[in-house]
Amino acid sequence: MTTTAATTTAERHELVGLRIVTEHDVFLARQRGRDVAAIVGLENQDQVRVATAISELTRELAGLDAPTTVTIAMAAQPRPALLITATWSGRLGGARDHDALAAVDGIAAAARLTDGCDLTWHADGGSVVLAKKLPPGSEALTPQRIATLRSACRDVRPGNALDGLRIQNQDLLSTLDDLRARQEDLLRANAELEETNRGVLALHAELSEELEKTNQGVVALYAELDEATGRLQEVNESKTRFWRNVSHELRTPLNSVIGLSRLLLDPGSDPITSEQRHRVELIRDSGATLLSLVNELLDVAKAEAGQIEIRPRLTDLGTVLGHLEASLQPMVTSPEVDLVVEAPDPPVVLWTDPGLLGQILRNLVSNAVEFTERGRVRCTAGVQQDGDMVEIVVADTGIGIPPEHRERVFEEFHQVPGPLQRHRSGSGLGLPHAGRLAGVLGGALDLQSEPGTGTTVTFRMPMRADATPAGRYHRVLVVDDDPGFREIAHGALGPYADRVIDAEDGAAALRAMRAERPDLVMLDLDIPPPDGSAVLDEMRRDADLDDVPVVIVTSADLDGAHRARLAATTVVVGKSSFTPELLLHAAAAAARLVGGPP
Repeated sequence: MTTTAATTTAERHELVGLRIVTEHDVFLARQRGRDVAAIVGLENQDQVRVATAISELTRELAGLDAPTTVTIAMAAQPRPALLITATWSGRLGGARDHDALAAVDGIAAAARLTDGCDLTWHADGGSVVLAKKLPPGSEALTPQRIATLRSACRDVRPGNALDGLRIQNQDLLSTLDDLRARQEDLLRANAELEETNRGVLALHAELSEELEKTNQGVVALYAELDEATGRLQEVNESKTRFWRNVSHELRTPLNSVIGLSRLLLDPGSDPITSEQRHRVELIRDSGATLLSLVNELLDVAKAEAGQIEIRPRLTDLGTVLGHLEASLQPMVTSPEVDLVVEAPDPPVVLWTDPGLLGQILRNLVSNAVEFTERGRVRCTAGVQQDGDMVEIVVADTGIGIPPEHRERVFEEFHQVPGPLQRHRSGSGLGLPHAGRLAGVLGGALDLQSEPGTGTTVTFRMPMRADATPAGRYHRVLVVDDDPGFREIAHGALGPYADRVIDAEDGAAALRAMRAERPDLVMLDLDIPPPDGSAVLDEMRRDADLDDVPVVIVTSADLDGAHRARLAATTVVVGKSSFTPELLLHAAAAAARLVGGPP
């Protein structure tokens, strides 16, 4: 049931009043409602709906003991509508509440036939207001319009029963004609829909067939791609094996050529003429150049095959840069070129592979020296502001790189054409290999260059050394049979330790540790028995010593398995790269491994 403001609060203009007492009054009310609906401008179907709604409503009211009043009126707001209002005394259909009243057959049918139904129920009776909206564009309900409608309603004379029956039959026939027309329309629509469905099914079958063919083609294409990928992989592996095998095969005779050249040039060898010496020097230099190329090819082959082994450890960046300067300074043959390598201040200790890092920097600096005729090649390093990345910059004042070649310099074998290139030896593998190694270490290279001005290459890589050096140690035990290195260790630990105790072999080290527990142990692996590995195993089995931080300081070349075993509870530092800063960071990292304070 719906209730609208129009049915409750709008001003009403009564057109017809009816009393329902007998069944004949029901017939007259139906006929009267049909006439009024026609007068106010409702269409034929709506006239039938209004007449039927009044008939259903008054049919229920005719059975009451007390007379019932039915009025037909007009309301103007919010939209012109015809209102049918019925008021009665007594219980209609035995209804005892509002919901039961709404379920009475006659009222429920009347509500379905109209646009609104407002029910009022009370113990002594009730009322119902039905609303039927007028079509859009109907005349406004002005006083003149109301007067005209009332006059027209008064002039209508009720017909007899036969006339009413005739009108009802006509309504029924009209409704049957409408239903027949709608059924025919529905049959036509069903036929059209069936035809459309047949077309859709045919199209679907055609598309399915095409899709199946396409899928078969895609599957075949994927199979071809997989086969081509396999062939390419085999070709790439064959190329890698070829490079690796050729490189190994070439190294042996090249090393012999270089070695024999050096023997011929040795002052202790038989004397040779100046011209012979010059020719031997050419042989030696050409052999060294060829050996360098073979080494680069082998490195590239390893990189492409993913066979580069990373051996990360705590690394003092200043030490790496110092070795770099010492090895490359002889390359600077022009007095107009200065090679400047600046160690970071304060010192930087990071977790990386110092060998791979050194290769990257040698490639970058040697490339800068090679293409700088005058000015300076400068290598600087430092930690970025966020503290997570190390930045190493190699800047030169050389010939620079044209814009069209800046990206291609990282392609293998590509060389920038120019006057200096013709007088320089090189394979075009240096920068590409450096870029690959930078990625292996988790970093990246960035190149900026202007022709005639110079080139700047920036290498950024993660620190990965988050151990903070401790403030001070109470007692440190240094286990090494080399008195020179023990002296170096004392110098490095002096400012940070109250006492530094020495042990020359494994047995003495274990006795010293059990006599007084140390805060830190510096342990060499190659010591008189028991060796360093045995001492470490004994410490980890002892409940009083298993959490003592241990820094392995060794010059031994450890294999991957041995290094991994040691790295589980210790930090390994190479003697060749030993510095006080590196030792302090290593000690802090070792403390973290065994669960102590860094």
